[in-house]
Amino acid sequence: MVSALRPDLRIIADAIPAGVRALDIGCGDGALMAELRAQKAIDARGLEIDVAAIEAAMAQGLSVVQGDANRDLADYPDDAFDYAILSQTLQTTERPDLVVDELLRIAPRAFVSFPNFAHWRVRLSLLWTGRMPMTRLLPVAWYETPNIHHVTVSDFRVLVRDKGIRVERAWYLSGDKPTSDAAAAWRAEHAIFLISRG
Repeated sequence: MVSALRPDLRIIADAIPAGVRALDIGCGDGALMAELRAQKAIDARGLEIDVAAIEAAMAQGLSVVQGDANRDLADYPDDAFDYAILSQTLQTTERPDLVVDELLRIAPRAFVSFPNFAHWRVRLSLLWTGRMPMTRLLPVAWYETPNIHHVTVSDFRVLVRDKGIRVERAWYLSGDKPTSDAAAAWRAEHAIFLISRG
């Protein structure tokens, strides 16, 4: 039976190899971790800041600790995992560039997914209304959003290039369906990158 994972998490679950060690940073209620454990015998651990989400994950028998990606990744030793996963969390961190460094210190490979703030609907809304948009994937007003960095596909590509980080693979979703790499900068609502040390 296929579980109903969020589309970006389904891509990660399908792409990650079986039997590896993975750290899911900002793991929420542990949906991805549970899938990885059940379907691929992955030793999945989680880091989450929200107490209710931690309780939900632990109720499933998952190994999750309370922590903040901005400060607590430094507590993990080098190469503690085979993969680090940061799904829909990069844009909420204080220094996304430093968090990416930490991901690739903790593990040689990392999955990073984020909403693309340059999606055409976001651009059009800003153009016509002059206000920060609310969309299906960004459903809250600017003053209540946890998103503090409005990252785009192009921004992330430049960040990893400047850091000498290798992009092993990238997936782009529009309306939860794949879209092409060429059109990703303006058509993708979500982006998922598999990155590794350069």
